[in-house]
Amino acid sequence: MNTKLKCLLLDDELPGLTYLKMLCEQIPEVEIVKTFNNPEKLLTEIPNLDFDLLISDIEMPGIDGLHLAGLLKDKLVVFCTAYKDYAADAFTIDAVDYITKPVKLERLQKAISKAFERFENAASAKRFFHFNTDKGKSLLYFNQILYIKTALGDSRDKTVLLTDGSFLNLKNVKFDTLLNELPEADFCRINKKEIVSLKAIKFFNHNEIVLHHLDENDKNTSLSLSETYRADFLKKIKI
Repeated sequence: MNTKLKCLLLDDELPGLTYLKMLCEQIPEVEIVKTFNNPEKLLTEIPNLDFDLLISDIEMPGIDGLHLAGLLKDKLVVFCTAYKDYAADAFTIDAVDYITKPVKLERLQKAISKAFERFENAASAKRFFHFNTDKGKSLLYFNQILYIKTALGDSRDKTVLLTDGSFLNLKNVKFDTLLNELPEADFCRINKKEIVSLKAIKFFNHNEIVLHHLDENDKNTSLSLSETYRADFLKKIKI
Protein backbone atom coordinates (compact mmCIF):
# COMPACT_ATOMS: atom_id res chain seq x y z
CA MET A 1 0.00 0.00 0.00
CA ASN A 2 1.45 3.31 -1.08
CA THR A 3 -0.74 5.75 0.84
CA LYS A 4 -2.81 6.05 4.00
CA LEU A 5 -6.51 6.26 4.63
CA LYS A 6 -7.40 9.49 6.40
CA CYS A 7 -9.74 8.40 9.13
CA LEU A 8 -12.27 9.85 11.59
CA LEU A 9 -13.22 7.92 14.71
CA LEU A 10 -16.61 8.27 16.41
CA ASP A 11 -17.87 6.67 19.63
CA ASP A 12 -19.95 8.41 22.27
CA GLU A 13 -18.28 6.34 25.02
CA LEU A 14 -14.80 7.67 25.75
CA PRO A 15 -13.26 4.33 26.85
CA GLY A 16 -14.40 2.75 23.58
CA LEU A 17 -13.10 5.70 21.58
CA THR A 18 -9.73 5.58 23.33
CA TYR A 19 -9.44 1.83 22.70
CA LEU A 20 -10.37 2.22 19.03
CA LYS A 21 -7.78 4.97 18.61
CA MET A 22 -5.13 2.76 20.19
CA LEU A 23 -5.93 -0.06 17.76
CA CYS A 24 -5.88 2.26 14.74
CA GLU A 25 -2.48 3.59 15.77
CA GLN A 26 -1.13 0.06 15.32
CA ILE A 27 -2.32 -0.12 11.69
CA PRO A 28 0.21 1.53 9.33
CA GLU A 29 -2.37 2.18 6.59
CA VAL A 30 -4.44 4.49 8.83
CA GLU A 31 -3.90 8.17 9.54
CA ILE A 32 -6.21 9.42 12.30
CA VAL A 33 -7.45 12.90 11.36
CA LYS A 34 -9.66 13.47 14.40
CA THR A 35 -11.69 11.64 17.04
CA PHE A 36 -15.22 12.51 18.20
CA ASN A 37 -17.50 11.40 21.01
CA ASN A 38 -20.42 13.49 19.75
CA PRO A 39 -21.97 12.72 16.33
CA GLU A 40 -23.58 16.15 16.01
CA LYS A 41 -20.22 17.86 16.55
CA LEU A 42 -18.67 15.64 13.88
CA LEU A 43 -21.46 16.55 11.47
CA THR A 44 -20.90 20.29 11.95
CA GLU A 45 -17.17 19.88 11.28
CA ILE A 46 -17.51 17.65 8.20
CA PRO A 47 -17.18 20.50 5.66
CA ASN A 48 -13.77 21.42 7.09
CA LEU A 49 -12.34 17.91 7.38
CA ASP A 50 -10.30 16.04 4.79
CA PHE A 51 -10.91 12.32 5.32
CA ASP A 52 -11.57 9.08 3.44
CA LEU A 53 -12.99 6.77 6.10
CA LEU A 54 -15.27 7.01 9.13
CA ILE A 55 -15.12 4.31 11.80
CA SER A 56 -18.25 4.77 13.86
CA ASP A 57 -20.45 3.35 16.59
CA ILE A 58 -24.17 3.09 15.76
CA GLU A 59 -26.29 3.63 18.88
CA MET A 60 -25.49 7.16 20.05
CA PRO A 61 -27.54 10.06 21.43
CA GLY A 62 -28.68 12.68 18.92
CA ILE A 63 -27.76 11.16 15.55
CA ASP A 64 -27.23 7.41 15.21
CA GLY A 65 -24.35 6.10 13.15
CA LEU A 66 -26.54 4.83 10.31
CA HIS A 67 -28.20 8.20 9.83
CA LEU A 68 -24.86 9.98 10.00
CA ALA A 69 -23.30 7.65 7.44
CA GLY A 70 -26.21 8.30 5.09
CA LEU A 71 -25.34 12.01 5.16
CA LEU A 72 -21.75 11.44 4.05
CA LYS A 73 -21.20 11.52 0.30
CA ASP A 74 -18.49 9.41 -1.29
CA LYS A 75 -16.92 8.48 2.08
CA LEU A 76 -16.13 4.98 3.29
CA VAL A 77 -17.73 3.80 6.53
CA VAL A 78 -16.90 0.95 8.92
CA PHE A 79 -19.23 0.34 11.86
CA CYS A 80 -18.02 -0.85 15.27
CA THR A 81 -20.92 -1.64 17.56
CA ALA A 82 -21.99 -3.86 20.42
CA TYR A 83 -25.18 -4.79 18.56
CA LYS A 84 -25.66 -7.31 15.76
CA ASP A 85 -29.15 -6.09 14.86
CA TYR A 86 -28.05 -3.31 12.50
CA ALA A 87 -25.88 -5.34 10.14
CA ALA A 88 -28.46 -5.55 7.34
CA ASP A 89 -29.12 -1.79 7.53
CA ALA A 90 -25.39 -1.09 7.49
CA PHE A 91 -24.80 -2.99 4.28
CA THR A 92 -27.91 -1.46 2.70
CA ILE A 93 -26.13 1.90 2.87
CA ASP A 94 -23.01 0.25 1.43
CA ALA A 95 -20.87 0.16 4.57
CA VAL A 96 -17.43 -1.36 4.01
CA ASP A 97 -17.63 -3.61 7.07
CA TYR A 98 -19.53 -4.26 10.30
CA ILE A 99 -17.55 -5.17 13.42
CA THR A 100 -19.12 -6.22 16.71
CA LYS A 101 -17.46 -5.20 19.96
CA PRO A 102 -15.14 -6.03 21.59
CA VAL A 103 -13.01 -5.06 18.60
CA LYS A 104 -9.88 -7.08 17.97
CA LEU A 105 -6.87 -5.73 16.12
CA GLU A 106 -6.92 -8.50 13.50
CA ARG A 107 -10.59 -7.92 12.75
CA LEU A 108 -10.11 -4.17 12.47
CA GLN A 109 -7.11 -4.70 10.17
CA LYS A 110 -9.29 -6.83 7.90
CA ALA A 111 -11.89 -4.05 7.72
CA ILE A 112 -9.21 -1.46 6.94
CA SER A 113 -7.88 -3.66 4.14
CA LYS A 114 -11.37 -3.84 2.63
CA ALA A 115 -11.71 -0.07 2.90
CA PHE A 116 -8.33 0.48 1.28
CA GLU A 117 -9.16 -1.83 -1.61
CA ARG A 118 -12.41 0.03 -2.26
CA PHE A 119 -10.60 3.36 -1.95
CA GLU A 120 -7.98 2.39 -4.54
CA ASN A 121 -10.60 1.02 -6.93
CA ALA A 122 -12.54 4.28 -6.75
CA ALA A 123 -9.37 6.29 -7.27
CA SER A 124 -8.49 4.36 -10.42
CA ALA A 125 -11.99 4.41 -11.89
CA LYS A 126 -12.63 6.61 -14.90
CA ARG A 127 -14.19 9.90 -13.77
CA PHE A 128 -14.47 11.94 -16.97
CA PHE A 129 -14.71 11.95 -20.74
CA HIS A 130 -13.82 14.51 -23.39
CA PHE A 131 -15.82 15.65 -26.40
CA ASN A 132 -15.95 18.45 -28.92
CA THR A 133 -18.14 21.27 -27.65
CA ASP A 134 -19.27 24.67 -28.85
CA LYS A 135 -16.33 26.05 -26.84
CA GLY A 136 -13.70 23.63 -28.14
CA LYS A 137 -12.39 20.39 -26.64
CA SER A 138 -13.79 19.92 -23.13
CA LEU A 139 -12.93 17.61 -20.25
CA LEU A 140 -16.25 16.77 -18.59
CA TYR A 141 -16.32 15.05 -15.19
CA PHE A 142 -19.22 12.67 -14.57
CA ASN A 143 -20.02 14.19 -11.17
CA GLN A 144 -20.55 17.59 -12.84
CA ILE A 145 -23.45 16.34 -14.97
CA LEU A 146 -27.11 16.73 -13.92
CA TYR A 147 -28.73 15.80 -17.22
CA ILE A 148 -28.14 15.69 -20.96
CA LYS A 149 -30.74 16.59 -23.57
CA THR A 150 -31.01 16.94 -27.33
CA ALA A 151 -29.92 20.45 -28.33
CA LEU A 152 -32.68 22.73 -29.58
CA GLY A 153 -30.70 24.15 -32.50
CA ASP A 154 -29.37 20.88 -33.93
CA SER A 155 -30.61 17.43 -32.90
CA ARG A 156 -27.16 15.97 -33.63
CA ASP A 157 -25.79 18.01 -30.70
CA LYS A 158 -26.49 17.43 -27.00
CA THR A 159 -26.83 20.04 -24.25
CA VAL A 160 -25.44 19.21 -20.79
CA LEU A 161 -26.70 20.88 -17.61
CA LEU A 162 -23.84 21.10 -15.11
CA THR A 163 -23.97 21.23 -11.32
CA ASP A 164 -22.99 24.91 -11.31
CA GLY A 165 -26.12 25.73 -13.35
CA SER A 166 -24.28 26.34 -16.62
CA PHE A 167 -24.89 24.58 -19.95
CA LEU A 168 -22.44 23.01 -22.37
CA ASN A 169 -23.19 21.88 -25.94
CA LEU A 170 -21.59 18.62 -27.10
CA LYS A 171 -21.14 18.61 -30.87
CA ASN A 172 -22.41 15.81 -33.11
CA VAL A 173 -22.66 12.99 -30.56
CA LYS A 174 -25.25 10.21 -30.20
CA PHE A 175 -26.97 9.18 -26.97
CA ASP A 176 -25.63 5.62 -27.37
CA THR A 177 -22.08 7.00 -27.46
CA LEU A 178 -22.70 8.99 -24.28
CA LEU A 179 -24.26 6.03 -22.49
CA ASN A 180 -21.23 3.90 -23.33
CA GLU A 181 -18.99 6.51 -21.68
CA LEU A 182 -21.12 7.33 -18.62
CA PRO A 183 -21.09 5.10 -15.49
CA GLU A 184 -24.06 2.77 -16.06
CA ALA A 185 -25.11 2.71 -12.39
CA ASP A 186 -25.24 6.52 -12.15
CA PHE A 187 -27.02 7.59 -15.35
CA CYS A 188 -30.18 6.55 -17.13
CA ARG A 189 -31.92 7.45 -20.36
CA ILE A 190 -35.48 8.49 -19.48
CA ASN A 191 -36.92 9.42 -22.89
CA LYS A 192 -35.82 9.83 -26.51
CA LYS A 193 -34.24 13.21 -25.82
CA GLU A 194 -32.78 13.05 -22.28
CA ILE A 195 -30.34 11.25 -19.97
CA VAL A 196 -30.40 12.03 -16.25
CA SER A 197 -27.94 11.59 -13.39
CA LEU A 198 -29.67 9.55 -10.68
CA LYS A 199 -28.04 11.73 -8.00
CA ALA A 200 -29.76 14.79 -9.46
CA ILE A 201 -33.27 13.40 -8.85
CA LYS A 202 -35.35 14.89 -6.04
CA PHE A 203 -38.49 12.81 -6.63
CA PHE A 204 -40.42 11.12 -9.42
CA ASN A 205 -43.73 9.56 -10.33
CA HIS A 206 -44.98 7.35 -13.15
CA ASN A 207 -44.45 9.95 -15.87
CA GLU A 208 -42.29 12.70 -14.39
CA ILE A 209 -38.84 13.16 -12.82
CA VAL A 210 -38.13 16.28 -10.78
CA LEU A 211 -34.56 17.41 -10.13
CA HIS A 212 -33.01 19.28 -7.22
CA HIS A 213 -31.88 21.88 -9.75
CA LEU A 214 -33.87 25.11 -9.92
CA ASP A 215 -34.55 26.72 -13.29
CA GLU A 216 -34.51 30.45 -14.07
CA ASN A 217 -37.97 30.77 -12.48
CA ASP A 218 -36.76 29.16 -9.23
CA LYS A 219 -38.79 26.05 -9.95
CA ASN A 220 -37.41 22.53 -9.82
CA THR A 221 -36.48 21.25 -13.28
CA SER A 222 -39.01 18.68 -14.48
CA LEU A 223 -38.31 15.94 -17.03
CA SER A 224 -40.62 13.36 -18.61
CA LEU A 225 -40.24 9.63 -17.95
CA SER A 226 -41.43 7.74 -21.02
CA GLU A 227 -42.91 4.26 -21.04
CA THR A 228 -40.10 2.95 -23.26
CA TYR A 229 -37.41 3.69 -20.67
CA ARG A 230 -39.47 3.39 -17.46
CA ALA A 231 -38.62 -0.23 -16.67
CA ASP A 232 -34.88 0.36 -16.98
CA PHE A 233 -35.14 3.48 -14.82
CA LEU A 234 -37.06 1.67 -12.06
CA LYS A 235 -34.57 -1.19 -12.19
CA LYS A 236 -31.65 1.17 -11.70
CA ILE A 237 -33.18 2.83 -8.65
CA LYS A 238 -34.21 -0.63 -7.36
CA ILE A 239 -37.93 -0.04 -7.08
